[in-house]
Amino acid sequence: MRIVYFVVLILAVSFSANAQINRLKVFEPDSTDSGVKVVRIKDVKLKYLPRDAKLTDPRAVLNRVRPLRKWYKRFVPTSFWKKVNEFGLNINEVAFVNWNAGGDNSVSALASFRFSRNYKFRYLNWNNEAIFRYGLNAQEGRKLRKTDDQLRLSSTISFRKDTITSWYYSVKANFNTQFSNGFKYPDRDNPISRFMSPGYLFVGTGTSYIPANDKFNLYISPATMKSTFVLDETLSSQGAFGVDKGENVFLELGFLITNTWEKEIMKNVLMNHRINLYTDYIRSFGNIDVDWEMNFNLKVNEFINANIGTHIIFDDDIKFDEVVAEDGTIVDPGISRIQFKQLLGVGLLYSF
Repeated sequence: MRIVYFVVLILAVSFSANAQINRLKVFEPDSTDSGVKVVRIKDVKLKYLPRDAKLTDPRAVLNRVRPLRKWYKRFVPTSFWKKVNEFGLNINEVAFVNWNAGGDNSVSALASFRFSRNYKFRYLNWNNEAIFRYGLNAQEGRKLRKTDDQLRLSSTISFRKDTITSWYYSVKANFNTQFSNGFKYPDRDNPISRFMSPGYLFVGTGTSYIPANDKFNLYISPATMKSTFVLDETLSSQGAFGVDKGENVFLELGFLITNTWEKEIMKNVLMNHRINLYTDYIRSFGNIDVDWEMNFNLKVNEFINANIGTHIIFDDDIKFDEVVAEDGTIVDPGISRIQFKQLLGVGLLYSF
């Protein structure tokens, strides 16, 4: 019996020990072995580098960092102003050395400035333009002569009733004169024109047709006041440019039509057309004063261009071939004639 009791005791102890070991296995930590192996591929240098490949170092090196020199605006508000600033300079030169056919050396220069500020937004259209031109010619054997002289200012304010129509109600003002004295060469003692002698001012109201592209502008005014200024006393005493003798201002009320048109007729060839037609109601209705300019700009590159232009003026108040007697009385007041000017030049055109 003792032997059987001992054997049973040994078996009970062994079973209890095995049960305790199994309980402890529940609290053992999980294995960190995921079974995934990472294989690193050795970097291989390309034998043939593609054109678009850029090998850069992502690390920032302080000696390669440069300060920002130009400030970039993130937002630029919309402007309803269109600005034009142009400077032109045309130079023509002829030189002879031992030239058997003969000829005189000469140099001609023509400088011009053009500024415009045009505003357009919904119902309102406001156009402003200033043109300044002056030309000189120096020829061997004679003194310096003027070839061109112009000062022109214009402003037009237009208003329309809706954003669909191209017809506007407009108020327009034009002013024209010259900078320096004009002579009938070779006479240099008696100027035939001066600054504000004459000077022309047109102020009127009417209607304008302005399409969406703003390259065409037709202005019709049934009520325009034309003021002719002759501030030089000598020219005023002669009754030049239509003023009464001794007077400095002559006023007219009439009908005015103005048209401007700018169009690229072919590649790098820009046509610029401007015409003014005016007739007076009281003195000579139906007798039309004409001021017509036509210019073609042939663009060579960004800065060099060629210019071909014509300018025609007819004014019934400007007389030619006046005959004056020895005592100063006017025998023949002369007649009106067409004034014509032609321009051809190659030079510089710079916009800023």
